[in-house]
Amino acid sequence: MNNKIYDKLIFELSKEGRCAYSLPKNGFAHYEVPAALGRAKEAELPEVDEETVVRHYTNHSGNNFGVDNGFYPLGSCTMKYNPKINEEVAAMPGFNNLHPLQPIETAQGALSAHDTLRKCLSALTGLYDFTLKPCAGAHGELAGLMIIRAYHEANGQMQRTKVIVPDSAHGTNPASAAVCGLEIVEVKSTADGIVDVEDLKGLLDDTVAAMMMTNPNTLGLFEANIPEIAKLVHDCGGLMYYDGANLNPMLGVCRPGDMGFDVMHINLHKTFSTPHGGGGPGSGPVGVRKGLEDYLPNPQVYFDEVEQQYAMRFSKEALGSISSWLGNFGILVRAYAYLLTLGHEHIAQAAKLSVLNANYIKEQLKDYYELPIEGLCKHEFVFDGLRAEYGGDHHDPDHATTLQVAKRLLDFGFHAPTIYFPLLFHEAMMIEPTENESKETLDRFIEVLKNIAIEARDNRESLRTAPHCTPISRPDDVKAVREPRFKF
Repeated sequence: MNNKIYDKLIFELSKEGRCAYSLPKNGFAHYEVPAALGRAKEAELPEVDEETVVRHYTNHSGNNFGVDNGFYPLGSCTMKYNPKINEEVAAMPGFNNLHPLQPIETAQGALSAHDTLRKCLSALTGLYDFTLKPCAGAHGELAGLMIIRAYHEANGQMQRTKVIVPDSAHGTNPASAAVCGLEIVEVKSTADGIVDVEDLKGLLDDTVAAMMMTNPNTLGLFEANIPEIAKLVHDCGGLMYYDGANLNPMLGVCRPGDMGFDVMHINLHKTFSTPHGGGGPGSGPVGVRKGLEDYLPNPQVYFDEVEQQYAMRFSKEALGSISSWLGNFGILVRAYAYLLTLGHEHIAQAAKLSVLNANYIKEQLKDYYELPIEGLCKHEFVFDGLRAEYGGDHHDPDHATTLQVAKRLLDFGFHAPTIYFPLLFHEAMMIEPTENESKETLDRFIEVLKNIAIEARDNRESLRTAPHCTPISRPDDVKAVREPRFKF
């Protein structure tokens, strides 16, 4: 990057009178904007020529970090490599040039792909039916909880307003329940990091609408007591909700529907290898057991046996429409391409490799980083910062923090893992390698983290001042939040 010129703010590069564009003469009628809709003063936009605009943003784009240019071990929020074949398929003119208002008989291929993906997700999860309309995981969570609420209200169970959430849950679980107008009740975890069944028993009554769970849970641990938990919740009249944001270790191996879950969502932009950088687009399909399918949002794609073509129907019991048309269709196509590439015979291998890679890293580093819960993990695991002999006691204000380790990692070309989540641990560091990474990459990552631990013990000042090799070394995080600099 040209750090001498083009790393400046675009406002700093602005020179009065410069312009990056010119519009042709308007050959059509001119309409004045009503005064009430006009600005009180001119927009304070930068004035720059086209060349400067291009160089500024091109140089800055080189600072982006993603799975295409490095290892991204982001626990909980899976950053998986997106195969380029997925992009090629989604860019095919038959998909890319679709318009939602074109005659339905001209979109039969797209509707067939949509319907087949829906059936694939049902087969992989053990749920009866799916909607592909939600545009992200949290969007899917909200839709799923709305289905649960609508089901209870349709059965006259208006008092069912409580949702039980484990204390290790991802923050979107209680947030989605709250947005849905439901009350959150927290269930404790055992010392082994799984749901405390005895604590759960005391929370169950006829006010429970559902229990939300992730399996493997946010600590990367398999919830072996789910059959018992599902029976307890069902016996009191509640439903089981499965947070399937990250299904990496489950594909082709274990199905949530078989465990007793009634409703779930999936993040296609995680498990199914579609891009989710820059805040989207995403996709969060929602699946339901038999008996709940009529509540899925409109419209619903089906094959009309009489007309021998795909069509769309509208259910009176449905939630209505929760997104435009059929959701983020380009993401659906990419996920479908991913499934077709792996095929039935290889989908389970991806799951097993994700588990193998996570356990390999954990075992190689547990002598350097504190492992609060021993044993086999699944796709991800959590360290509680550096071990005391390397980073110092966590109660010592001078100890080497997880934040310092994360920033030092940047100097070696690795994105930091998820830090300070889950909240069960003070110095949490959540790592998920996914199934894609080679042993050579994992070994280099392990070596770097070992060296950082040794550095924390022998030269802690180096960690405090890291990163040293990035375009911006160490900003004042508090000042950046409280006094953000939006313009020059």
